[in-house]
Amino acid sequence: MAGNRKIVIKDDLDLEKIRVSGQAFRIRAMDDGTYRFITGEDVLYIRNTNADEYEISCSEEEFKAVWHDYFDLDRSYSLIRKEFRGRHGFIDESMDNGKGIRILRQDPFEMLITFIISQRKSIPAIASSVEKLCERYGKIIDTKREKIYSFPTPNALFEASDEELAKCSLGYRTPYVADAAYRVATGQMDLSALKKLTDEELFNELIKVHGVGKKVANCICLFAYSRMGMVPVDVWIQRAIEQRCDGVSPFELFGEYAGIMQQYIFYNMRMNY
Repeated sequence: MAGNRKIVIKDDLDLEKIRVSGQAFRIRAMDDGTYRFITGEDVLYIRNTNADEYEISCSEEEFKAVWHDYFDLDRSYSLIRKEFRGRHGFIDESMDNGKGIRILRQDPFEMLITFIISQRKSIPAIASSVEKLCERYGKIIDTKREKIYSFPTPNALFEASDEELAKCSLGYRTPYVADAAYRVATGQMDLSALKKLTDEELFNELIKVHGVGKKVANCICLFAYSRMGMVPVDVWIQRAIEQRCDGVSPFELFGEYAGIMQQYIFYNMRMNY
């Protein structure tokens, strides 16, 4: 990679597990073991080269300014796993199998739109629809490795007709995407201002958007606003509660870190059950 810049990250970080963890739909694994991440118009190519050492495509200053928070690197996930070990057998197993997953701190508008799209779709189908939106309405970003597109702005989606949006394989979600873009583009919904709200207030504002139910709102709270106590309950999590936890939700055991436990369980269920 350009410049062969190296950084050391001593805490849990498994790029492949993050890629398949269901929280982001634009991460790509390259043939040489490099992973590509996009946030806004910033692109990172990163590869694990030796133990805690990683090769990155940007300067160390840019990594600190953009990607440090994106990967939630101020939080020790290894200490969280140690703190909660022994409280629930299946959670211990999930933490072991999911070690390396981190909650990415992603763009709120992108999370709003992508998780509206995510309803009743597989992860590959979600990713396909999201890329179609980006190619049609995003801004071209030229990297030294490839030409890619940023996620569309609220105005770009607001100005698109329902017929045009539907060409991105959105199906019945088309009017929901249009409504969300309208609310943000016109200022009816200030996604930055929502950061100041409590978890409950944030959740209640998000479910006002057409097509945003409890699961989608919890996903946005967790993956855009780093509300680590919020727990999205999808088919996999419900199955884990019913089949691995005797029908009793374990998340009250983990308080403000319940959302992190949810990610470990989601990964474990998808990979092993």
